[in-house]
Formats: sequence, C-alpha cells, structure tokens
Amino acid sequence: MATAVIMPRQGQSVESCIITKWNKNVGDSVAEGDVLFSYETDKASFEEEAKVAGTLLAILAEEGDDVPCLENVCVIGQPGEDISGFAAAATVDGGEEAAPAAQEAPAQAAAAPAVAATGSAKDGDRIKISPRARGIAENQSLDITKAVPTGPNGRIIERDILELSKLGADAMVSAAAPAATEAPAAAAAYEDVALPNIRKVIAKSMHASLSEMAQLTHSFSFDATQIIAYRKIVKENAEKLGLANITFNDIILFAVSRVILGHKDLNAHFLGDKMRYFTDVNLGMAVDTPRGLLVPTIFGANKMSLNEIAIAAKDLAKQAQEGTISPDLLSGASFTVSNLGTFGVEHFTPVINPPQTGILGVNNIQTKLKMVDGEAVPYQAMGISLTYDHRALDGAPASRFAQELCKTLENFMALLAK
Repeated sequence: MATAVIMPRQGQSVESCIITKWNKNVGDSVAEGDVLFSYETDKASFEEEAKVAGTLLAILAEEGDDVPCLENVCVIGQPGEDISGFAAAATVDGGEEAAPAAQEAPAQAAAAPAVAATGSAKDGDRIKISPRARGIAENQSLDITKAVPTGPNGRIIERDILELSKLGADAMVSAAAPAATEAPAAAAAYEDVALPNIRKVIAKSMHASLSEMAQLTHSFSFDATQIIAYRKIVKENAEKLGLANITFNDIILFAVSRVILGHKDLNAHFLGDKMRYFTDVNLGMAVDTPRGLLVPTIFGANKMSLNEIAIAAKDLAKQAQEGTISPDLLSGASFTVSNLGTFGVEHFTPVINPPQTGILGVNNIQTKLKMVDGEAVPYQAMGISLTYDHRALDGAPASRFAQELCKTLENFMALLAK
C-alpha cells in the first residue's frame, strides 16, 4: 500500500520548512533508513529518512519549495499503485496543484531526460514553476516562458532560472563587447549566488532590530587579573576534579546570570505596550556556525553552577555548528551574550535580538596601566560593550548593571563563595 511522507515538524514554533535537496528520484528503490531529502528551518538543517521500503512513486514538492509542516512531500509504494489521491491532496507553489505523478514510476523515470531537454513548463495557460524559481525570475525581470524546465513533470525550478539568467548575461556581453579577448575576463569578474534561507532570516531580524529599537551602546573595561588566575587554576586541575574546560566566556555567562537578576529591565522583553520580566535568566549565547549566526539558549542559567554552564554552552554550540539543534533551543532567551574578543575585537556595538532589551558584547584582553600608590602599574583589562533598548530603560540603570558586572568579575572569587 502506498505511503505518503510528510514534512516533519521540528519544534513547536516551526510552521514550514524549505526542501534543500532531493537524494532520491522518482522510480528509485527506497530502503528503510535511506535519506529521502534534506530540508531546513530558518535556524537548522535536517535529513528525512524513509520509514518504509518500496519505490519512490511521486515527488510532490521540489527543491526550494517552502512546505507547510505535516503536508505530503512524496509517496512511496509499489509500481502501478494508484497514488492520485496523494497528488490531488498536495498543494504547493502558493496553492497550485502539485504536478501529477505518473502511475508507473519506472516509465516516468525513463521519460525524465526527454522532459529536461525538450519539455514545456506550460499546463494549459498555467506555467509550472517553483516559488523559489519564480521569485528569482521576478527579481531579475526574466521571461519565465523562455526557461527550459528540468524539474519533474516539466516544472521550472531554480537551476533553470539561473541558467536563463546566465544565458541572458552571456548574450549581453557578446553584443556589447566585440573584442573576444576582453569579454571572458569581464564575464568572470563576479558571481551571483542566491542567499541561503538562514541569511535572509538573519538580515531581516537585524534590520528590524535596528530600525524599530532605540539602541545605545555603553563600553566598559575591568581588571581581568582575578578571572585569568582562576581560569589557570581550573584548567590545571580540571581532569583531577572532573570539570569541563571552563573558558573566559563561561565565566562571563556565569557572572551575567547572577548579576542581571538585580536589573530586571535587562532580563526582560519589550512588547510594545508592556514589559515581560523573567524570574529566571534564560541566557542566549551567540554562536558562529557554517550556516550563519545562531543564538542557542541556556534556560535557567541562574540556577546552574559554573561547570554546568560550561557543559551546556559547549553542547549547545556543538549542536548549532553541526546543524542538529532543535529550533526550540534557539528562542526564548531573556538576554544575550556575544563574544568577539577571541577575534581580537577591541570594541563593537552588538545588535539586540528582539524582543530582548539588551545584549552584552565581550571584547578582547588588553594591557593597561593604573595608578597604585603613585606608580603606574600594568594590568590585564577585558572590555565589555552593553547595547540596550532606550525605550525599555534609561542610560543610568543600564550603566549600573555594567558597573556591577565589572566589579563582580574583578572579584570573581567572592561571587563563587555566595
């Protein structure tokens, strides 16, 4: 009996996912555990494995399609089975009916190359084209009727539009530059690459943050002598004591989780006509990943020990970098810490993640001088940059938080004694 494969729901907040790659074609044999396709949310990527064995009878959504969760994506069964019910029930491309799947997968698979070479994307007066391909065509003002469809069932997909764009660019170069020796160099001077979905999400979020908030940044520095000495001791005894590799960032996260409890306007969300104050500290930590910036959340950080925070931070960072993190762990933070000090950054203005009211930037360590008994004494100073939403709180309370945080880090041993 034919079985439909649906788009999984990855996290309670996820409503749809984008198919990034099909690993199987219509007519291919499928075994349990085979990867059928890859897909991504706005934060992470996943692979969908087959739960049943059989033959891939139909593909109901193409690469680049944004498919609602729990909607049919493909059908697995035995050649010759009637799958018209699955195809009719599936809708893609903003409500258009999915391209009908052939009843016999082997015959369709054999005919596919001919469709790619000479197929037409027209179905009556309607042109079959994926949403991603249509968007690129509209942005570049391309005539989609001139695209050669290579998708299943004669559908125009992203690569067809990119090929059409390339052909148009080549034709313009040929017409405008008779000197053949110069044209190749001009054509190879740049490359247009479509933005991945996560980059679009980051861009939208950052633009909204800066355009909708009244953001202001205050910069401070503190004497890092004590946390440097403490980290050295912990590092030398970590294996003996069964501790994680505690970093300066872990120490900062731990201190923030304790200090911010006394500054409720920063452990909060600004919701337009009201403030939402959090009882616990759900600490976001910015993580650089191959797919872009992600911010996992350490929930209830104020109730965790320094070692527990270090373990949680490393686990979340690993999941984020590998693209396996649940979307539910990428939301819900009440305050965020972003560390660029490891890159040698001396000062920066971190951007708030709405609807949070603040974000702490961690800078590098520099040698500075301070006067002790009339003499200039060198010491190691670490910088911090606090960006806050001036709609939610004023400069004085924001500065008081940063001041207390600096004093706490300068006397870190005393914090551990509490």
